[in-house]
Order: sequence, then C-alpha cells, then structure tokens
Amino acid sequence: MAGSSHGHTPAAWTGVIISFIGFCIAGLFMVAANTLGFWAGVVVAILGGVVGLAMKMAGLGMPKESEEMAAARARASQAQITA
Repeated sequence: MAGSSHGHTPAAWTGVIISFIGFCIAGLFMVAANTLGFWAGVVVAILGGVVGLAMKMAGLGMPKESEEMAAARARASQAQITA
C-alpha cells in the first residue's frame, strides 16, 4: 500500500480525523450513559465522511486513474502471476 499513496490526501486525513473525534465523543457519552451526547458523537462521525467526500469532490482527494494506467497495472499484475 505504501507505493500507491492510498489515503495520503487532505480529504482522507480530514475525514478520518473528524470521524475519529466523533467516535471518541460517542464512546465517552456511551460510558457516561448520556444518550443525547452519544448520538451527537455519531452525527460528528458521519459528518467526517461527508466532509471527506466533499473535499474529494473539490479536488483534494486522489485523482482518478486513467484507462491507460489501469490497463498497464493489469498487465503488470498478470505478468507477476504467470512468472
């Protein structure tokens, strides 16, 4: 995975950080038996995904792979399997 830069974008980092904060909030309030706080944390976690997706659509995510690059990747993968 390290060679593909999977997830190393501002959109991915921002979405994951916001979602992580939401999970922490939800976990804290779940232990404290506070239903409203728990659901607020769940909303923050979902908001992280929405923010990450919005940033990706704004151009801060990974660029889409071209048809030519996908075909070259498939050929290289097939060559490794047969070798």
